[in-house]
Amino acid sequence: MTTQPVAVRVAFAIAAFAIVGAAQAQPSTNPQHAFVGLKKCGSCHGKELIGDQVAAWRKDPHAHSYQTLLEERSQKLGAARGIAAPPAQAPECLACHVTAAGVGAARLAFPPDSADGVQCESCHGPGKDFREKKIMSDHDKAVAKGLWEASKDEKICTACHNSASPTWDPKRFALPGGKTAPFDFAVAKAAHTHPIPKDVKGKFLELEKKQKAAKGEHDDDEEDE
Repeated sequence: MTTQPVAVRVAFAIAAFAIVGAAQAQPSTNPQHAFVGLKKCGSCHGKELIGDQVAAWRKDPHAHSYQTLLEERSQKLGAARGIAAPPAQAPECLACHVTAAGVGAARLAFPPDSADGVQCESCHGPGKDFREKKIMSDHDKAVAKGLWEASKDEKICTACHNSASPTWDPKRFALPGGKTAPFDFAVAKAAHTHPIPKDVKGKFLELEKKQKAAKGEHDDDEEDE
């Protein structure tokens, strides 16, 4: 049997239609933390200086997870599971295909757009309390304010990528030595990298200020508007 290249198999794993119970949806968080949506995250992480993580995400299957619910394959899988509502409307499906699906209004500082699918906050945590530049510039402060350390916590992934999915495949991930696995954290991380440049990490505020000064731009403080 031939196995698909790791990158392809990981892409299928992420884009696969997942039907999960509420207990297996995206990880719960401290109720004081609220979601702000892709646009707010992108106000910094969409900039070339910091590595434009949003551009990398747009090429990632996570960005298209909501769209997969509109496909004929998803309709068939939903029907086979006895889900009455269309997948794009069913809570069981949205739980892992849309960031903050089913979250109460009190935790939606800026309601995420369903069309964005699985965006930043599904993996890095609701960003209201850590999104400010002065907090994000200090990793420990950001974690204290609710930033999830996605590269260290496999449970963030397996909350959705688990055997509850109707497309769960014991041989989905091709591993070294001809081995396979239904999910492999190390392989998944390697396939979805979007790092901050080493020469910018921890220095973004300073470098951005210099960049704006060189362009004659005013360095406005970040506001939640």
